[in-house]
Amino acid sequence: MEERAFFIESQTTRPLELQCPFCRTSATYELRWMVRKKKNRPPQGADELDRARFEKAQSYMVLLDDKVSCKNLRCRKRFDVSGIKTMAFLNAEGGLPKD
Repeated sequence: MEERAFFIESQTTRPLELQCPFCRTSATYELRWMVRKKKNRPPQGADELDRARFEKAQSYMVLLDDKVSCKNLRCRKRFDVSGIKTMAFLNAEGGLPKD
């Protein structure tokens, strides 16, 4: 059974402050994330191995955007999103854990 059968997938955006490495301008960018929330119970037809994998599974988010365009009208160059995690586990309520 595929891992995707254990999760409900959706997309969301989150704001993040980034600095362009070319013009050094800071701005807030909306980055897209794929959110995978664990279902309440294992899917139908799951055997013992699949149930064990389901119990260990956790809700998480994966970053979809790896490049953004600078918001400075004079620059407008594309740069890599760096310095942030590309995956984050979610707590039981479905939100990001507190540090």
